[in-house]
Amino acid sequence: QVQLVESGGGLVQAGGSLRLSCAASGRTFSSYVIGWFRQAAGTEREFVAAISGGGGVALYADSAKGRFTISRDNAKNTVYLQMNSLKPEDTAVYYCAADARLISTTRPWYEYSGWGQGTQVTVSS
Repeated sequence: QVQLVESGGGLVQAGGSLRLSCAASGRTFSSYVIGWFRQAAGTEREFVAAISGGGGVALYADSAKGRFTISRDNAKNTVYLQMNSLKPEDTAVYYCAADARLISTTRPWYEYSGWGQGTQVTVSS
């Protein structure tokens, strides 16, 4: 089992950038797909991006393509989400979570595990 802790959120103006980090505990981190999700107030949690255990495959939601980049450093047990060209509609709490199966864009959020407390991202217009 892996437990995750998110960090790196903050307040940024539209067009700006942030890099989120997802730090994991556990010795089998590289065995897990890690997904980033977000949840804006009053909405359901939604998929943002995911990366395979070895880092060779990355998948993105349409809203993230071309602006966000997911990466991982297994030596540091950490996954990153670089977010560029941020928009006010990116405002949400961002979470990372783990899954031991094949990477997918369609796996629902509730099938992931190891959720952290989330990190708030606020983009002002």
